Amino acid sequence: MSKLRLKDFEDAPEVKRHDYEAKLVALQHKLELIQAAYITQGLRGIVAVEGWDASGKGGLIRRLTATLDPRFTHVWPIGAPTREEAEHHFLWRFWRRLPARREIAVFDRTWYGRVLVERVDKLTPKPDWKRGYDEINDFEALQVADGVRLVKLFLHITRHEQDKRLRERLETPWKRWKTGLEDYHNRERRDAYTEAYEDMFDRCNGVPWTVIAADDKKAARLAGLEAAIEGLGRGIDLTYPPVDPELRAVAEKALGVRLDV
Repeated sequence: MSKLRLKDFEDAPEVKRHDYEAKLVALQHKLELIQAAYITQGLRGIVAVEGWDASGKGGLIRRLTATLDPRFTHVWPIGAPTREEAEHHFLWRFWRRLPARREIAVFDRTWYGRVLVERVDKLTPKPDWKRGYDEINDFEALQVADGVRLVKLFLHITRHEQDKRLRERLETPWKRWKTGLEDYHNRERRDAYTEAYEDMFDRCNGVPWTVIAADDKKAARLAGLEAAIEGLGRGIDLTYPPVDPELRAVAEKALGVRLDV
């Protein structure tokens, strides 16, 4: 299997607005059907989203969850650990956010911070973050063995596109909340992050990564939804459940109609 290298994901196809909207609705409906199966069959799923600053993670997650039942969907934005979380093993805070039966959990950044920001910014001693690869692999293998369907997405944008979006976040007043000094701190470490990302792909691919060329936001959103549908829906029985005869009889009496089911 060829190794994932970010330079191979820099030709994002352009999607026209009309095509995008039609495809988005169709994909979101497929996700609704998958979620219905999760709810009725007691299944669990995780979508883990990583990527560059300004790569469109939030926009993808909004489209991914927009039509799902919020009672069974949890989005976890992951930042620096709290003081309490920092007192525990780095995976502790993620164990607490794993989905229960019938739920889908979406992580906006993930447990991979151990081998990304903690590595690049030297927040964790080298022996500890290097050990993190095996710990992450074991963590993910446990989830899969326990029946969780895990989808891992990485959004890649070129430096040129990232700079364009960072500038837009300052020039567009309502987008200013999205940016800060940290974006520029990380931008200056792009080469170090590229190395860390590609080591992550190489060493933590037991559950495969899907890398998405994200210079075109619309194309990236569609590709992300397609990957989520493929991963969350793999092996799922999407057959509609039959109507319980007793329920049908009660409903027909109450509604005064004969149901065509």
